[in-house]
Amino acid sequence: MVNEPALVTTKVTRVLEKLNVRYLIGGSLASTLYGMVRTTQNSDIVAELKPEHIETVITELNNEFYIDEVIIDEAIARKSSFNIIHKDSFFKIDVFVPKMRPFLEQQLNRAQRQILSIEPPAEALVASPEDTILAKIEWFRMGGKVSERQWRDILGIIEVQGNNLNIEYLTRWAKELTISELLQRAFKESTLKE
Repeated sequence: MVNEPALVTTKVTRVLEKLNVRYLIGGSLASTLYGMVRTTQNSDIVAELKPEHIETVITELNNEFYIDEVIIDEAIARKSSFNIIHKDSFFKIDVFVPKMRPFLEQQLNRAQRQILSIEPPAEALVASPEDTILAKIEWFRMGGKVSERQWRDILGIIEVQGNNLNIEYLTRWAKELTISELLQRAFKESTLKE
């Protein structure tokens, strides 16, 4: 079975790697890799894109993706996000151009090369399991703590990764991000005890 989200996403990450742009895959694609499988209609990439990258990104992806140069330029200038859509599958990739902060620097430094598909082969840099948990807890909090999907993703990673998780790292960054209470709640609700 072809893993379409992974294959479409790696078409974009290959271009970022060609340009030596620091990036990572996060969101539901990362949480599916580390936790419970769920279908997704998009993937999230954090990428340190700069204006000088735009021309190559457009040239490399224009044949297979709906992509808008003006929107990318604005996202880079504002440090916001843009999306591109795969023409054949309509799979959407949200690209976040980050405002740097210490946690994001950690995420980028700790991103791990993961195999996303065996046949055909596809691999890319993915946020670590710990950073995926922390980022999803932040999104959960920002969304008013109501997204059952985000919460299930968090619990799924904790349960599947279990004792492989770096608890010290999670605890330290949860405190830094002021999400300690939510991290503790996640461990209490999961089958793994902190």
